Amino acid sequence: MTTRPYIIIISGLSGAGKTVALRALEDSGFFCADNLPPQLINDFVKISINHSKANKIGIGIDIREKEFLNELEGIVNASRKRYIMHKIFLEAGANDLIRRYKETRRPHPLDHLTDGDISKAIAMESKLLEPLREQADRIIDTSAMTPHQLRHHIISIFGDISVDVLKITLISFGFKYGIPQHLDMLFEARFLPNPHFIPELRALTGKDDKVKDFVLSDKSTTEFLGRIEGLVDFLIPEYIKEGRAYLTIGIGCTGGRHRSPAIIEWLYGVIIKHKVIVEVVHRDI
Repeated sequence: MTTRPYIIIISGLSGAGKTVALRALEDSGFFCADNLPPQLINDFVKISINHSKANKIGIGIDIREKEFLNELEGIVNASRKRYIMHKIFLEAGANDLIRRYKETRRPHPLDHLTDGDISKAIAMESKLLEPLREQADRIIDTSAMTPHQLRHHIISIFGDISVDVLKITLISFGFKYGIPQHLDMLFEARFLPNPHFIPELRALTGKDDKVKDFVLSDKSTTEFLGRIEGLVDFLIPEYIKEGRAYLTIGIGCTGGRHRSPAIIEWLYGVIIKHKVIVEVVHRDI
């Protein structure tokens, strides 16, 4: 296990929710600073550790620091030797950003360069920040999120992060309702026999023993689970060694009611042996 400080850098398009995300980190025990030039990151982290005894730090960077953004990647890569560094990029659709700016009546940071044309300002910023987006460890699309939902999302991922413990979230879902955002690993279970077509099982869920027995006793399922178990048993120690703080694994079937929940329940038993924090979410039950 690592004891290196955990640093989250939040950047992204103006209006996509950086301030909300940073406040959510702050409410989760992170020591945060906004609009920090990249050159000051190391000094800020050192001061935070030495004087505030902080081991979880959040830093916001936006287009107002555009003169320094080209240096961010080199600074972060050099810092990874001393800290666990994680970069989040927030974005949203142009129409959603325009609506938010109209609602708040705030000017866009690049407004002065586009004669007040908000659409041109958003397009310009997207182009300028493309390198940051490509370097990000996680991209979060906030288009369909309210500020409250974004706050909840950030806290659900980073809220109980420990610099010494890997947090793993297991999500079952139905493909017909859409794939959850921000999965790190995705497995599909639609090829397995479907309890939906068994009258006595249809009303039950993958959390019920009868459905679990039906799904897990199939020969194809046994082969499938054996391969998943071998993969996660290999990867989890490697992620812990790397200093990773969280991992999100999704398993999907057609409706998210029978097969994927049954497999997630089984996977919980496999993963918990690694002495990690595990959260189970059955999205579509």
